[in-house]
Amino acid sequence: MCGIVGGVTNSNITPLLLEGLNRLEYRGYDSSGLIVLSEKNTFNRARSVGKVKNLEKNLNERSNKIKGNIGIAHTRWATHGKPSNLNAHPHISKNSVSVVHNGIIENYVALKNDQKKLGYEFKSETDTEVIAHAIDYAIKSSKTLIESVQKVVKSLEGSYGLGIMSSKFPDQIIATRKGSPLVLGVSSNGNYIASDQMALLSETKKFIFLEEGDVAEIKLDKITIFDLDGNLVDRPVIKSMIKAGQVDKGIYDHFMQKEIFEQPQAIRDTLESRITNDSVITSSFGYKADEIFKNIKQIQIVACGTSYNAGIVAKYWIEDIAKIPCNTEIASEYRYRRPILLDDTLFVTLSQSGETADTIEALKAAQKINNSIKSLCISNTPESSLTRLSDLTFLTHAGPEIGVASTKAFTTQLVSLALMLCSIGKLRNKIDRTQEKEIVDGLKKLPGLINETLHQENQIKILANSFLDKNSTLFLGRGTMHAIAMEGALKLKEISYIHAEAYPAGELKHGPLALIDKNMPVIAIAPNDELLEKLKSNLQEVKSRGSKMIVFEDENSKVQSMDSMQVIPVTSNLGRITAPIIFTIPLQLLSYHVALLKNTDIDKPRNLAKSVTVE
Repeated sequence: MCGIVGGVTNSNITPLLLEGLNRLEYRGYDSSGLIVLSEKNTFNRARSVGKVKNLEKNLNERSNKIKGNIGIAHTRWATHGKPSNLNAHPHISKNSVSVVHNGIIENYVALKNDQKKLGYEFKSETDTEVIAHAIDYAIKSSKTLIESVQKVVKSLEGSYGLGIMSSKFPDQIIATRKGSPLVLGVSSNGNYIASDQMALLSETKKFIFLEEGDVAEIKLDKITIFDLDGNLVDRPVIKSMIKAGQVDKGIYDHFMQKEIFEQPQAIRDTLESRITNDSVITSSFGYKADEIFKNIKQIQIVACGTSYNAGIVAKYWIEDIAKIPCNTEIASEYRYRRPILLDDTLFVTLSQSGETADTIEALKAAQKINNSIKSLCISNTPESSLTRLSDLTFLTHAGPEIGVASTKAFTTQLVSLALMLCSIGKLRNKIDRTQEKEIVDGLKKLPGLINETLHQENQIKILANSFLDKNSTLFLGRGTMHAIAMEGALKLKEISYIHAEAYPAGELKHGPLALIDKNMPVIAIAPNDELLEKLKSNLQEVKSRGSKMIVFEDENSKVQSMDSMQVIPVTSNLGRITAPIIFTIPLQLLSYHVALLKNTDIDKPRNLAKSVTVE
């Protein structure tokens, strides 16, 4: 969600703040702003509603340019208060303190009422403004800015990632986090803060990842970090492996398009060093993986959005192939009920960013319910909150995913889950060497199979035209393909804004048939599996109601085309593991080309954020 960038440098920081905000646009936002401390130690602020380009226009039209060596900036996704200039960050208290904030302060109403009694005036509807006033008040009884921040955070309930400046302490920025990610950038030209390392890649590849509760003092040539208890700590400096070209669109029109076509390489990278001699290397999940996997008796997967759909596919695989009970739940629901967690449970979290708030809190809740469980995080982001909270970590190696609608993160999660079930299955003597070799062989064929499937793009472009006047779409699948239908429906609604639903094809007679008419296109997925004949019967039910149908099939499925039905062969001879991954590709392409024709903001769809770091 919201993005933060800031720093203390030996040159004018305004261009770096703007570049950082542009690099953070993919996270989702509705307004932006920056503030710089001038040579006279006064605040110069600019804020704008809408895209960062509006902020840049605002700055260019000013007669007095905003310049200085220290500053903070923010992209805001509205939670408290509508998108407006007054609600946009940074917020200021009495020309003394300025704050940018990611997260939600749950007790802000009580704090606000107390501050009003002290004479503070509020100019916004946000929860963030109480933080600025609280720090300003704390400065009066503190010797340093970091001391005042340490006092204030003890009174805050909720989540925060904060960047703080004060005109009374003009040589520094304070950064602190709880439940919202924050990194520090280290450079010979200065030191920086950001909610995401990609904001700072043009300046440095050296980063410090703050731990929960850390408070850091950032100066031009020095970084000092204290933990939650106020102890001086030394956090490691880690070199980012992200390459500059990975965060550019290159020859593609959109990041989503680029990321769809990057999937063959992303899967190769995810498999690299994880398999040898047709066998999965269990230690790639962590040095304790052998011991943990041998002793588990059930698996609990929690995730949100696209990652949840991956978890549903995995549930079918794990119970069918590895013969171990598996539950998959939406993280935002799991954390608020009272689940029963047996001993010897493997608690698996899926998150592209590793910072999904509901998934983090679900893991924390599970660890409180039963502290004997073991946890595995499958993520695309090293040094994330989830990786630090988990016993085991498996990184997908998908590379940066900028488009809000997840593509390569989803397919690499599926590959990772397939590797996991192989490791667990063989350690529990449920998968023999022959079965493991078949699965590994299928995974190794995936990059080539995906390349073949991408050749269907021109046919899918033509198909997309038939959706221009449609308001709803129904997706059908059976078994693992129901989860892939869910993913296809999610993609279409995310970026084209067409209402879409997914149903198990066998559920048609239990309600969805009432929706079907000539204005409701139906998309079905037809792999060549044991449920194929039943699916064909379901298709006849739909066809008899007059719907226009699109069927993506395995070439060996031999779905008979009828009037108003278009059958598109995807590829052939797919197995239980490879089929869900391959059938995802045409659905991604379809959603992309429908959105392209509808001229929506494909990489940054309205109201959505890439990383949902608040509830």
